Amino acid sequence: MKGLAGPAVATLLSASGVVAFPSLNLGNTRHTQHLVNVGKRQILGGPQGAGALPLLPPPFDAEAQYVSNQGEHAFVAPGSGDARGECPGLNALANHNYLPHNGVATIQQFIDATYNGVGMERDLGGFLAVYGAIIDGDGTSWSIEGVPHTGIAGSHHNYESDSSPFKPDLNQYGSNERFVMSQFKTLYDMQPDPTTANYNLEVFRDFRNTRFRQSVSDNPYFFYGPFDGLQVSQAAYTFIYRFMSNKSAENPEGVLNQEVLKSWHSVQGEGDDMMHVPGHERIPDNWYKRNAADTYSIPYFEADILYFAAKYPEILTVGCNAGKGNTYGTIDPDVLTAGAATLQSLTSNPFCFGVNFLEAAGPSLLGLSDSQTSSLNSALQQAASAGSCAPNPITDTSLTQLQNCPGFSLYGGPEGPIAPGAVQDGPLS
Repeated sequence: MKGLAGPAVATLLSASGVVAFPSLNLGNTRHTQHLVNVGKRQILGGPQGAGALPLLPPPFDAEAQYVSNQGEHAFVAPGSGDARGECPGLNALANHNYLPHNGVATIQQFIDATYNGVGMERDLGGFLAVYGAIIDGDGTSWSIEGVPHTGIAGSHHNYESDSSPFKPDLNQYGSNERFVMSQFKTLYDMQPDPTTANYNLEVFRDFRNTRFRQSVSDNPYFFYGPFDGLQVSQAAYTFIYRFMSNKSAENPEGVLNQEVLKSWHSVQGEGDDMMHVPGHERIPDNWYKRNAADTYSIPYFEADILYFAAKYPEILTVGCNAGKGNTYGTIDPDVLTAGAATLQSLTSNPFCFGVNFLEAAGPSLLGLSDSQTSSLNSALQQAASAGSCAPNPITDTSLTQLQNCPGFSLYGGPEGPIAPGAVQDGPLS
């Protein structure tokens, strides 16, 4: 294992053309007009953040993009038997009857709810729904909360990861599904003027770096794996702006102000009196989703990961703390993949590396049956196709260094042991 070497990684990112999508052909997507070669990005000052996609404003259609929170979609608080978990967006969709109110849904229900409710393209929504059903459910459905093998809350380092925006690291706080108000306030205070606040990709890029380094410092068992770290943890940040920002004719890319942010995350009050009400996430009033010509796809998500990494390349490492804070060491991709992948190939296309590694290592790591393996591989291959990945070069994996990480686990949560020496910042709600 190697120490966290930001300059070295940054040099390699630059040398590999990390912002150029060398292996990604976007010509077969409906987003071509927006997802052009990222290396040719203009430095834009749009609401999405300087340098972030799209290059051109998407269309806006108020009637088509309005998402109702009235009538059959009026807010209904969860009852004692209803599941509400780590993902505020899924919680809100269940509270407004876009997902079943009990929080347990089928693959198709997840795909339809995320497409109709927030504008997630079906390639990304389909992969996430199928992955959840195989890894955390019964093969056809899964819970947005749950315990190991039934839902997200029991899927630590599978579908849920360390360094979340507002949720605790499992081995730092002993929970991965409660809410850390100090983390929310860190983001909230980055845009202090309510008249101009906009928590866009540029803001989230800096906040993502803050949280990564907090986990390195405060969680002795911090673990950042080939899939949960490189992919899942990034989505927790990009999804907030991309799916929760309010679109309009003036700002079709979306603006995420303080009130909209708080509504989606069930935070009430102002200043020091802010409080979180678990499971009461709401779709805001007069809220508009992404346009059908600008749905958020796998290539779009990959572009956002590379946008983050262009400033903070350490997010494209695999590694862990060694049992104490600030002992983060990286694990070489060539060691993990028996020489089939390198740091350069990982940083060129982290999505393809993540799905390729999961296809090669997932069955043995996760203890999958033959039928589960077949279903998972099919989902991964479809995701790889959507991302225009080359054929999977990884045929063998060496997992010893991953498994030697003190924080390595695959089915922890929603509660777990607190690592000796963990540093906590305030109470949980």
